[in-house]
Amino acid sequence: MDNTNGTHYGSEEIQVLEGLEPVRVRPGMYIGSTDVRGLHHLVTEVVDNSIDEALAGYCNHIKVTINKDGSVTVNDNGRGIPTGIIEKEGKSAVEVVLTKLHAGGKFGGGGYKISGGLHGVGVSCVNALSEWLEVEVHQNGKIYKQVFNRGVPQRSLAVIGECEDTGTTVTFYPDDEIFETLEFNFDTIKSRLRELAYLNKGLEITVTDLRGEEPRQESYKYEGGIRHFVEQLNANKTPVTAPIYICKKYGEGEIEIAMQYNDGYNETIYAFANNINTEEGGTHLDGFKAALTKIFNDTARKLNLVKDDVKFSGEDVREGLVAVVSVKLTNPQFEGQTKTKLGNSEMRGAVSGVMIEEFGSYLEENPKEAKDLILKSLTAQRAREAARKARETIRKGVFEGVSLPGKLADCSESDPTRCEIYIVEGDSAGGTAKQGRDRRFQAILPLRGKILNVEKARLARAMDNAEIQAMITAFGCGIGEEYDESKLRYNKIICMTDADVDGSHIRILLITFFFRFMRQLIENGHVYIATPPLYKVTKNKVDKYIYNDQALESYYEKEGRTKVELQRYKGLGEMNAEQLWETTMSPENRILKQVTMEDAVSADATVTLLMGEEPELRRKFIEENANLVDELDI
Repeated sequence: MDNTNGTHYGSEEIQVLEGLEPVRVRPGMYIGSTDVRGLHHLVTEVVDNSIDEALAGYCNHIKVTINKDGSVTVNDNGRGIPTGIIEKEGKSAVEVVLTKLHAGGKFGGGGYKISGGLHGVGVSCVNALSEWLEVEVHQNGKIYKQVFNRGVPQRSLAVIGECEDTGTTVTFYPDDEIFETLEFNFDTIKSRLRELAYLNKGLEITVTDLRGEEPRQESYKYEGGIRHFVEQLNANKTPVTAPIYICKKYGEGEIEIAMQYNDGYNETIYAFANNINTEEGGTHLDGFKAALTKIFNDTARKLNLVKDDVKFSGEDVREGLVAVVSVKLTNPQFEGQTKTKLGNSEMRGAVSGVMIEEFGSYLEENPKEAKDLILKSLTAQRAREAARKARETIRKGVFEGVSLPGKLADCSESDPTRCEIYIVEGDSAGGTAKQGRDRRFQAILPLRGKILNVEKARLARAMDNAEIQAMITAFGCGIGEEYDESKLRYNKIICMTDADVDGSHIRILLITFFFRFMRQLIENGHVYIATPPLYKVTKNKVDKYIYNDQALESYYEKEGRTKVELQRYKGLGEMNAEQLWETTMSPENRILKQVTMEDAVSADATVTLLMGEEPELRRKFIEENANLVDELDI
């Protein structure tokens, strides 16, 4: 197939490396898991093929639809998967791409120079793990279609009509023999697609959900690309610089950097390589950070703002920074446990060089901003030293056997993997929890009132807070540079607060503290939210505990409202020890929600909204979302 600008992309560009059989046997090896995360990964893999067309310059609109039957359709206006016959296979390129691992234009050299995804594994894996999949290609004035069941073609690629456009449409329905759930989450899909729109400036991505009574639809297109991404991340913060945008060609790819400082104390940096979120960092992020530190130190000396013996660390110069680093390159090498760390050594110097040239020039041309940022870093350095001393004090307490907090009721089990600690709101509820717990493996730490709002505080100030000190000492693993998970005394850290607005606020404060200063606890799955009941209903001397208003209405629909006694719990303190155990603490009956880092971008924005400088927005959000974890999306 020849396109208008002469670049050739046809069936001979498709190379075949191996068959499909292993995918259904070990799906986790190919898509990570078979839970809800793996389910959503299917959508990403199909979309990545369309994104590759956009990166190659042939696609400017991608449409993703969750259909009424729960299937997903991905449509693009690219060139279409090649439809010609691959001679050595005796099959169409469409069929080969969808039935063979490592078959795709990403391997032949002539198909795609820059690509993301799982490098040819993706769409065939989706086919293998779907109960059914249909592909429709518009190409050469014809409409081609092929249908597959669990990866097996039901017939050969066939012409079913004529057309004037080009593109590919893939519709698939996940296999319930493989996945634990088949329920797609619109917000999860929407979040990833919005991220892809930021990363590919000018590309329009539309996402539609047809399952409800009223269809939901959102469309994303950002001519400013990652510059708009940074502005969105800073939307609820107070910027102290304008957004700084850098874009430089690098070989056949490019290096893009967007950054903006705010008056806060936290750094937020996202790094991407070929649209893949490199959560473990890599050479591009190393180059960015090293250059930033060098530029600040050089500029501080040029402007005579620091003494010769003062040297900023990376932490000092990144305080309040929001940045997105996105590189696109040929032959990316991914490393790390989850293959999300960029390993191409040349990218370190390439990104560093671009930063020094472009951001260095920016500071020279904007001396007032340069001075303000240097002074901000100087303040950060002093605060970091104070935090180091505070951490050292607590570290000595934790690691050198200083006694645990007096209000901690510890458990008798010595194996941390079997232990859990409940962080409980108030001494009254704490007393009930101490009486109701299983002393063998459940520890109780009551907190007096609301802990410090750490969104507005540096680490040094946070560590002066008595309640935060008690938590750090009880957990045993240290904080910041001293964090050592092998010293963690409890496998589960469970936030147990009242099921009301104040309880929600305390949960937010606790989650914000973990998110900002002990993020490893969330990343490694140690943080949970307990779910106490909201009501107790009694009918015919039978008690039933109900956890939300919707469940109460369902109960009334089933049992009726007559002869029903209803008790609404205003707080944990209204339950006796036996009730608290039975409803909220017994491993057999309790409902625990694990706090995850599934969507860090949304989490960061939401935590900032809730804990930032807009009390009215915060109050409204809390009132509307008393059960906060799902809405927090972290």
